[in-house]
Amino acid sequence: MTNDFHDLLVNRRSIRRYTEQSLTPDQVRLILEAALLAPTSKNSRSWQFVAVDDKEMLSRLAECKDSGAGPIKGCALAVVVLADPSKTDPWIEDASIAASYMQLQAAALGLGSCWIQVRDRFRADGVPASEFVAELLGIPEQLPVECIITFGYKAEERKPADTAKLFWEKVHIGSWKAVEE
Repeated sequence: MTNDFHDLLVNRRSIRRYTEQSLTPDQVRLILEAALLAPTSKNSRSWQFVAVDDKEMLSRLAECKDSGAGPIKGCALAVVVLADPSKTDPWIEDASIAASYMQLQAAALGLGSCWIQVRDRFRADGVPASEFVAELLGIPEQLPVECIITFGYKAEERKPADTAKLFWEKVHIGSWKAVEE
């Protein structure tokens, strides 16, 4: 038995600062392939992806909301994750699983990534972040944006997760058992 996947989970951390180095076409293909391999409800494949590496567009996308979108500006690649709610009602879950698969693939390649939440977030002017992103990229309004995942070479290092500090009290075996506080 190998612990490679567990090690990947322990060491994958959100990276918000990236170097200027571009990703290779092979790295981009593997990240996008991971998204396309993600499972979907009833095999609906409700997700869609817009890969962006143009620096000017990345800077503009970073303006989608007032806080938390900064990593978009400095990344080598951003993938906008959206889905079609008319294909399946758990479209949010479908999009989220695909986003997570891309993040795990990036970690396996030694790259950093960060989830930037877009759905249900707003700019200071009240414009929904998803509408702002959709308008910038020409995304049809019937395809809501879930998130943007940033990718790049790490310009920061984060400590691995400490498995001794996992919240095991959140796990209930057999039935719900209240934890005494």
